[in-house]
Amino acid sequence: MKKLLSLALIVLAFSSCTENYSNGERIGVITQLSRTGVFWKSYEGHLNVTQTGMNSSVPFDFSIDNDHEDTAVINTLTKAAENGWKVKLIYHETQGKNFFNNRGQTDHFINKVEVLDKNMATLFSNKNQAPVGHVIDTIYVVIDKSQLKKK
Repeated sequence: MKKLLSLALIVLAFSSCTENYSNGERIGVITQLSRTGVFWKSYEGHLNVTQTGMNSSVPFDFSIDNDHEDTAVINTLTKAAENGWKVKLIYHETQGKNFFNNRGQTDHFINKVEVLDKNMATLFSNKNQAPVGHVIDTIYVVIDKSQLKKK
């Protein structure tokens, strides 16, 4: 009985493994891209997700699949990280197919990168003039109405 139960659990574990657990896309700015790993070196990155032009508090960590490294994707990610470009990452998530982290340290693997904005300064320029200035950081302003004096 124990052997049958063990066999059933093993079959269930392997049958629940899937390559395309989820598919999606995330938009933001690459803040980190590095080649890391002890036994299996892989490209790992971090995307600051943006929502309607503002940074979100939701981070997105991703990997480049060691089994399917695409030099065009790696080059685009490297340039985006160096220059602060806004990008769209198209990815797929695996479940159970990266048990030993031999493909990457996360289960989110980038399939394609689309550059959305190479020059964030265009947001602040007049349409009839050349872009001026550059974006350094995003500032959040919180107004606490309880601190305002009533007249």
